[in-house]
Amino acid sequence: VQLQASGGGLAQTGGSLTLSCAASGRIWSRAAMAWLRQAPGKERELVAAISRGNVAYYEDSVKGRFTISRDNAKRTVYLQMNSLKPEDTAVYYCAADVNAIYSHTPQNPDSYDYWGQGTQVTVSS
Repeated sequence: VQLQASGGGLAQTGGSLTLSCAASGRIWSRAAMAWLRQAPGKERELVAAISRGNVAYYEDSVKGRFTISRDNAKRTVYLQMNSLKPEDTAVYYCAADVNAIYSHTPQNPDSYDYWGQGTQVTVSS
């Protein structure tokens, strides 16, 4: 398994969840990492991305609420989600772009080469 995601679940509005995604060594050292989500009936959208150089990008609706980070020692990327809203309900995927340059955070979902299995996040109102 190249990418293994975990940490989804059920939260109340205003609550918090943390997603984790562990990557294989052959991916981690070359990859910009991202979290994307797909809600029922909607297209997959990029939520946050982080370059190998720790430059982060956030989609407007999650700015100030979500934080993406990466731990090189653990080869793991995290998504800390605070102040959750019902519209955050979706299946969340981690992904890796192994062709991104050091400081680049790809924002096009099609840029990502490797995908983890999805993890469901449900926010109740």
